Amino acid sequence: MLRRRYGRGRLVRLSPVILTVVIASLAYSTPPDMAFSRLLPAAPALAAAMWPVLPTVLLGTVCLILMIGLSLVFPDLGTWWTAAGIIAVTVAAAYGSHVRLQRERTLFHVRLVADAAQQVVLSPIPRSFDNVDVESLYLAAAAEARIGGDFYEVVDTPYGVRLLIGDVRGKGLPAVGAAAAIVNAFREAAYGEGELVDVARRLDASSTRYNAAFPPEGPMERFATALLVEIPHEQRRIDILNCGHPPPLLLNGGRLRVLESAAPSPLLSLAELIGEHYTVDTFDFGPGDLLLVYTDGIAEARARDGEFFPLTAWMRGQPPTPPRELLAALHRDLLRYTRGRLDDDIAALAVRRREP
Repeated sequence: MLRRRYGRGRLVRLSPVILTVVIASLAYSTPPDMAFSRLLPAAPALAAAMWPVLPTVLLGTVCLILMIGLSLVFPDLGTWWTAAGIIAVTVAAAYGSHVRLQRERTLFHVRLVADAAQQVVLSPIPRSFDNVDVESLYLAAAAEARIGGDFYEVVDTPYGVRLLIGDVRGKGLPAVGAAAAIVNAFREAAYGEGELVDVARRLDASSTRYNAAFPPEGPMERFATALLVEIPHEQRRIDILNCGHPPPLLLNGGRLRVLESAAPSPLLSLAELIGEHYTVDTFDFGPGDLLLVYTDGIAEARARDGEFFPLTAWMRGQPPTPPRELLAALHRDLLRYTRGRLDDDIAALAVRRREP
């Protein structure tokens, strides 16, 4: 497969040369009134889309020499008009190639910055924490930026393994700063606070301070949904604090549970408006159980006909599998369902407690 793709890409890059050979062959082998030679300026124009400046100019020069040679064979071919067209197109193609290369360099540097920002917001997650395995999935809707407003983090603390996943309203680079403020606050609070409620208060305060320092553009307030999960080391349970986030899915021996919160907790940066009424829910989480936490970009992914991705039914049909294989299957089936078109950022964490 790799050789096939490489060979296909090499053929595409050689297409200006192939086009030149085809046009020149037709011009030499057909009557002059068919005037295939007038198509020669198309070769440097095509080269500008994929070649650097110097090879593009060289190909234009080759086309000009071919045109002069054709004029020796067919004196009434209208050489000078076609030659002038080749020169004009080659000059324009060289400039176009220069502009394209400049934009490609700019895009490359933007991607480097985005990758650096992603490493800050979404740091690599160890796959094993004591007796818990964790795997992550992230896809940004803003493909050029490669990062969006979804965020997650996992840390091993004295209170157990703590997870955070959330979604800042908006997408692309404008949402990155707000996500970074929340994730950085979680990395500190997860170690320093003994209760999930206190962790949530720290996240809300950090989000509120960030929004005050960098107010959002437009009339809409910037807020974030978040889900906090605590998995104690020695107990077969999980504690969940849900701040307006989609509920997790728990797969236990082929039986699926949707872990709905008993009472809603305020979204981050909205606690001052609707009150700090946080609720922690406790659920059983034994060896072999598989937990999926995700952002709404997964549940709201649409097919061409507008139907949402059936996440609950999909999860119910999954066999007992390691977290990495579960997210690989989710990634594959999501792209297949949406035909590769994502309207929102996507993030997910799959968590499994190992057998003792």
